[in-house]
Amino acid sequence: MTASEHIDRMIEDLTDWRGKTLAGLRKSILAADPDIIEEWKWMGSPVWSRDGIIAVGNAHKGKVKLTFMYGAQLPDPDKLFNTGFEGNVRRAIDLFEGDKINDRALRALIRAAIEFNQAKSSKSAKKATAGARATAKRKP
Repeated sequence: MTASEHIDRMIEDLTDWRGKTLAGLRKSILAADPDIIEEWKWMGSPVWSRDGIIAVGNAHKGKVKLTFMYGAQLPDPDKLFNTGFEGNVRRAIDLFEGDKINDRALRALIRAAIEFNQAKSSKSAKKATAGARATAKRKP
């Protein structure tokens, strides 16, 4: 079963508001960028990635949580993040029954996460190249 099929099944199995909420989040995430990849990790969590993990979705008893891997580094002018402020890396959006998500703001946040991942990957590649050059210069 593919990751997308796992996510489909998870949404189908959530027959209350949480399934609809997770489906709506998924739709917005995938609409933000055509190159986003769906993954199924950690024994049952939908994960969306592009050049690294963007966000993880989970349905809990009374909420749906969308956790951004590097949310603390992302601009959030629309104040979508409402939990996870105690840490220095992740931020999350908790949605409760009846909550509506600002689709435009969520897509912007997804694109900001992609840009962060790409910048992080670029910096890592530059460091690796610089390290290889330094090693090559030291060899007689």
